[in-house]
Amino acid sequence: MDRTTSLTITGVLLLLALLGMFLGWRARRRRQSALPAPLPVPAEIGAALFSVETLYAATTIAGEPLNRVAVRGLGFRGRATVTVVPSGVILGIAGTPEIYIPSTDIRSVERATWTIDRVVEAGGLVCIAWTLGAGGAEARDIDSYFRVTESTDPVPLIRAIQGILVKAAS
Repeated sequence: MDRTTSLTITGVLLLLALLGMFLGWRARRRRQSALPAPLPVPAEIGAALFSVETLYAATTIAGEPLNRVAVRGLGFRGRATVTVVPSGVILGIAGTPEIYIPSTDIRSVERATWTIDRVVEAGGLVCIAWTLGAGGAEARDIDSYFRVTESTDPVPLIRAIQGILVKAAS
């Protein structure tokens, strides 16, 4: 086989792989189009209790750790700010509108080691388990994963979120 034939076959295979990835992502977005939109940040939220720069890793459907949420601004990794306020959490993912998660929609917050396409040291990720569209017919439990970048210890973020969960439960 000569060089031209090899390059042509390689080019065609590369284009087919890229086409397959594009069609797969588009199909995932279509399947998830019924997911409700996250809440925008309300006008009156109170003062920030805690804020930290993070790397947003992924959001997956709860119980399906390989099923990435690809819609509503949750599909792509990026830099993010997680801000804890008295009534909930604000997710500021780069390139998307801020998302507000009321404390009543947060199911738990814990450390994690892996999520889809991301593995770190033991407990290196923070997983916020929450309900998207709580109270609606299309509500779905999802898990969002973050890696704290300002320090190596995600405990202050976890404690801040747990603090508002305790207040919400009372």
